[in-house]
Amino acid sequence: MIHYALVDLYTWNAIPEERMNDYVTRQVIHGSLLTVARLRLRRGAVVPLHRHANEQISLLESGRLRFVIDGIETVAVAGQAVRIPPHAAHAVTAEEDSVALDLFAPVREDWIRGDDAYLRR
Repeated sequence: MIHYALVDLYTWNAIPEERMNDYVTRQVIHGSLLTVARLRLRRGAVVPLHRHANEQISLLESGRLRFVIDGIETVAVAGQAVRIPPHAAHAVTAEEDSVALDLFAPVREDWIRGDDAYLRR
């Protein structure tokens, strides 16, 4: 990260990838009001059913992801975005190798605390 007086400049290639499990890695930027995460999901990856207080928007850069949000199934492909409301129960399955940019507001305090065991299974 490069810090200027009022601007922080990030380069994804300079942010370490954290291996969550054999199928998922993530890179994370925490701002003061939001968290941005870049996730790589191998085909067959499953993010199990969970919920959080954060509103989430998942922007699919590549691949194909199947979302189940409060029991409603939605498939997203590269170039599409999915909004997940706060407190909605949701799960994701990677139908292809995929890269997603996830935006969360407010900041994912649970991730900062290391309370993300559901991703590490």
